[in-house]
Amino acid sequence: MAAELNEQRIGEALAALFAGANIIFWHDADGEFADVLDKLQIGQADVIRLEETPALAIKRRIESSADTRFLLYSNRPEPDPISDWLLDIRLRAQSFRADLTSIRLEELGLSSVALAPHIRARSKFLAAETRRNRLKRLLQPMDGESDVDRKMLAVTLRSDEADPLSLTLKLLSGLWEPGHTAIGEPPKEWSDLAGYGLEPPFWQMIKDTFGYESAEPNLADLLRRALVTDFARSLSRDLPAALAHLRLKHPLLAGNASVLAARWRSDLNRHRAYAGLSAAVADELRVGELIGDYSAEDLLDCMTFAQVERRVIHDLKGRVLQLGGAAADSIQPLIDRRRDGHWADVRLGGDNDEFRAVASCYDALEAAAGFLALKERHGAGISFANAEQAVQQYRAELFQFDQLYRHFHHASSQVEPMGWSVLHDLDALIESAYSGWFVPMLSSAWASIVENKGGMLETWSAYGLGPQQQFFNDHVASQLANTKRVFVVISDAFRYEAGEELVRDLRSKNRFTAELGAMLSVLPSYTALGMSALLPHHTLAYKSGDSLDVLVDGQPAATLEARNAQLGRYDGIAVRAADLLELGKTKGRELVGEHRVIYVYHDLIDMTGDKQGSEGKTFDAVAQTLTELGRIISFIINNLNGSMVLVTADHGFLYQESPLDNASKAALGDKPAGTLRAKKRYLMGRDLPQNPTVWQGSTAITAGTEPGAGSVDFWLPKGAMRFHFAGGARFVHGSAMPQEVIVPLITVRVSESEKARTRWVDVSVVGASNKVVTNTQRLDLIQSEPVSHQVLPRTLKISLRDGDTLISDEATVTFDSASTVLTERIKQIVLTVRSGAYDRHKDYYLVGRDAATSVEVLRVAYRIDLAFSNDF
Repeated sequence: MAAELNEQRIGEALAALFAGANIIFWHDADGEFADVLDKLQIGQADVIRLEETPALAIKRRIESSADTRFLLYSNRPEPDPISDWLLDIRLRAQSFRADLTSIRLEELGLSSVALAPHIRARSKFLAAETRRNRLKRLLQPMDGESDVDRKMLAVTLRSDEADPLSLTLKLLSGLWEPGHTAIGEPPKEWSDLAGYGLEPPFWQMIKDTFGYESAEPNLADLLRRALVTDFARSLSRDLPAALAHLRLKHPLLAGNASVLAARWRSDLNRHRAYAGLSAAVADELRVGELIGDYSAEDLLDCMTFAQVERRVIHDLKGRVLQLGGAAADSIQPLIDRRRDGHWADVRLGGDNDEFRAVASCYDALEAAAGFLALKERHGAGISFANAEQAVQQYRAELFQFDQLYRHFHHASSQVEPMGWSVLHDLDALIESAYSGWFVPMLSSAWASIVENKGGMLETWSAYGLGPQQQFFNDHVASQLANTKRVFVVISDAFRYEAGEELVRDLRSKNRFTAELGAMLSVLPSYTALGMSALLPHHTLAYKSGDSLDVLVDGQPAATLEARNAQLGRYDGIAVRAADLLELGKTKGRELVGEHRVIYVYHDLIDMTGDKQGSEGKTFDAVAQTLTELGRIISFIINNLNGSMVLVTADHGFLYQESPLDNASKAALGDKPAGTLRAKKRYLMGRDLPQNPTVWQGSTAITAGTEPGAGSVDFWLPKGAMRFHFAGGARFVHGSAMPQEVIVPLITVRVSESEKARTRWVDVSVVGASNKVVTNTQRLDLIQSEPVSHQVLPRTLKISLRDGDTLISDEATVTFDSASTVLTERIKQIVLTVRSGAYDRHKDYYLVGRDAATSVEVLRVAYRIDLAFSNDF
């Protein structure tokens, strides 16, 4: 289009000259319009190229065609009159000059004719129509030389934004070469930029933006200095002396390095480049070594280098090792702050092993400190007066030992892909505390209420725990009078501590209510008996003979088809969880139909833990199970119109990370006469002899099986012992420890009550002043109320903006305090405001957006008057 415009303008100018003369000379000294010449619309005029036609031939042609119009074109300057063979013709002709610079100014929409020399100097860039068109879209009529150069840089770098930070970010990101551990060569765009003569204006822009000057400026040096400056500005103590010379010195402009770094880190398309290049700079400058004596507090707000994260983690781990549980309260705020930082943000770097490892390190530290603090609260040991108190204590607090132990090891396993050893000594401490203290202590205390005269084994009951075999009558049939349909989700080996975590998660869902109850599982606590006990039935019995098949109302119940048949007698069906989800909404509703009882079977924990090759992934399976159960419950309620869901398990499990030694093996000797099955945690048979070294009983008492031939005897190793280790012994179930027999019973309902509605916590700014007068702005933000089941925590990204344009870095803050004390719910942030000219009468905005959804939840007007502080 621009070329057509040039042709039109030149054609119009020539036509005007031809109105008064038949001969026109055009000396296009730089040959700028050579490609346009043949396209010109100039009527009947003949075009003669002077370099291609002898002077005498031109004279004869003109003299023989007196009425013809001629355009005599040359791509050379006009000759001196003495040597001009066509001087006689020139004296009676007109001359035409095309001012390309003026044409360019008009084409680009620039209003200042003072830009003409600058535009002429940029002729190489402007030679290509595609570049001119892209530039035109960025320019404003009143732009000056620096604006034009900056926008030419944007075109060259193929950047949609022409501000200095965007251009700098684009070029610095180009130094990253995936897979390389060093700063790379400048990108191809840098060569293009230099070829168009834009290198000097680029470095001038960098000087004006960051205060960077060098006799030999280069991108790698700029990168180092920008990162070191950001690092220095975020430290709470002096910068290491070995780095001081690299810090940008300008008192006002250096802050822009922090704005650049923060923007780069949070850029969805370029954060990997930042990670790679910052690691290269950190290695090159030996940052890890230089901060070896810095504390977590010194580095609390520093996000420049991943090496900082490793130093903080090392420091906090040392405190946990040294102080144990006493460190829990003091390190929690530090963990919270670092979790909000860049390197632990799995939303941004979820596909990066290091991001996951950093976040998992903090999860592990939190779990370890919590575990040791819990241990110290029970420093006097664990004891129970009776079964009721034992169950109450386990459900109220002692289950947290199992939960925190699981959290620690699950988090620790996520660190392993990095090959870091930072958690190994903490791992040994937690393992010793769990397997060497808690489990033996609990085993001893639990044994006191299980065995001996009057113990739980005599009646297999405990106040407050309903028997598993009464599940259908007590919790399903009793609800059918009040609700149209009951869904039952049974997850194999889903133990109580995991159930408690699931309830906390479900309570955060809008309109969901979830209550955590418990049942006492059957003994032995294994799948075939537990699953049968959960079915509706009149009788449970073992089939006569040696098979140990469990019969429900005289029928087998080991397969899904058999359970479906049994449920069919009670207007119910059975389905695997994966199959139900795969059906989707429409087919799922068709399956449910008019059935009133739907049993949904889920099996991941037991399937994983019960195999020697995969038992080490037990805690991974628990984490995945929590996610899957949440999906299943939401699917039932949101797609199948379920209003009540019961979640339970056939049994729980015991698990420890460390291999067991012979001290954990119960001396069984030869199998007793009558043995039909011998597993690690139980032995079953008929007419088993008395043995004081084991817990023993009859399923008639512990599972409600039919007395006599319909029941079997069992032996259980006491406490957490195993009869043998064959086939893997770290994951076990079958005996009578609370982790195995106190199974969760979760009741999930849909409610339109206000108490069931959840909302995110509100956040507001503390203080009356809405004026920014320094480049470093401290702000206090307050969480309006404590978090609870209804009031959910939220993480915000907070920044200052001009419209939607960032004019500061972004701070990430999580508001999750459960404190009722107002001052304990205040979080302080520090924003670095980009240096520049601000209208002190204009409103700029402090904006808070949800980190997960980007929904804006906070907007407060501010006036910016940096000139006030700059005067001092």
